[in-house]
Amino acid sequence: MIQAIRVLMNMGSLHRLFPFWLFGLFALVYWFTPWLILAIAYGMVAQFFVEYVMHRFLLHREPPTDQGVFNDLYRSHIGHHEFPNDPEFFTGGDHWYALKFGTISFVVHTLILWPFLGLGPAALFAYVALYVGSVSAFTFYEYCHTLAHVSVPKGWFGQRVTRTHLAHHFQDHEATFHVSFGMNWIDRLFGTKHDPELARERFDRDTILSMGMDPEDLRLVTARKAFGIKKVPRGKLTRKQAPQTQ
Repeated sequence: MIQAIRVLMNMGSLHRLFPFWLFGLFALVYWFTPWLILAIAYGMVAQFFVEYVMHRFLLHREPPTDQGVFNDLYRSHIGHHEFPNDPEFFTGGDHWYALKFGTISFVVHTLILWPFLGLGPAALFAYVALYVGSVSAFTFYEYCHTLAHVSVPKGWFGQRVTRTHLAHHFQDHEATFHVSFGMNWIDRLFGTKHDPELARERFDRDTILSMGMDPEDLRLVTARKAFGIKKVPRGKLTRKQAPQTQ
């Protein structure tokens, strides 16, 4: 747990979000109404859906043919699959992305709520929802994700998180897109829950670490060179080596 928190403390995206989260707590206390509890709940649930949608449809999209775009995707996610235990790849390269996304969401939510609540209450609701609720859920996601990848003794919670998420990495990268603990219902809702039989059918020991791509694909080789990666993905996995889930 301590090692996972240390990794979180070095994440640039969380550094940039922290002042906004802190001000959100102040706003929550200073202008408190029961509606703001609903705002926090909405922001958290919305973030868990964003977590799923971005992971499945953005980070696991068809690999781009344009090398520049591919390099961005590699730094954002493919590199993490190739080197799943390297903290350098736990997050993407753009540490401002989360704040930019949050700012756009805040503006959109405020504009939608303005006609119904008035500008001030709309902005307050949107700010608390996104910068307290969503940021808290995002931090929880980052903690679960980090805990799943660090090699430390883990209790019941850590084992559950690790077993579930590593099934995505080492058994079937086309399923189990949720990461946060307790959010497996989202995968069930969208038909991407882990299915051991389907995972065995999809499993390819040659491409499992590169998200289905040939490890020697020129795009991958070029991306590794672009980011100064001299090491290579850690060998080929067999079904026996891949971790088992229950």
